[in-house]
Amino acid sequence: MKMALPPVYDRDAVAPLWQELAAVGVEPLTTPEAVDGLLATGSGTALVIVNSVCGCAAGQARPGAMLALQHRVIPDRSVTVFAGVDRDAVERAREYMTPYPPSSPSIALFKDRKLVFMLQRTDLQQMNEPQVAAALQGAFDEHCTRSGPSIDPEQFKKIRPHQGCGSQIPLAGPRQ
Repeated sequence: MKMALPPVYDRDAVAPLWQELAAVGVEPLTTPEAVDGLLATGSGTALVIVNSVCGCAAGQARPGAMLALQHRVIPDRSVTVFAGVDRDAVERAREYMTPYPPSSPSIALFKDRKLVFMLQRTDLQQMNEPQVAAALQGAFDEHCTRSGPSIDPEQFKKIRPHQGCGSQIPLAGPRQ
């Protein structure tokens, strides 16, 4: 039996970085089984965000994805796995993102279990929030049918995404 990978980052310290996604309807997947339940057996469309504290790309990816989910058409489900925290879930999600190399952050769109769109860290580093949103919304227009937005526009206006690279996030306790 494979032992679970311990978190690298303190779970409480990164909580605001996944809670802001939760505020727009993105659900966290924390185990490989949860990832398989969505991507191995699910149908319809699923947005998978590999959330990260690493680099300024993550500071563009989260807010860009949040903005994209306010579009007129959105995926059936939107989920996140957190790199450096729920490491086993991230590894499993990345298996479904083949042939792309591991990338944190990254954002993938699946349709009927097939990867149809991908933004890797190298893409995200060159984009600002509106550009991330526009790229995702283009993919939503092409592949999705669920009516958006993910939350009420007035509620969305009250959300203030985390600013910055995340370089001050503390590491988890001692690793064994």
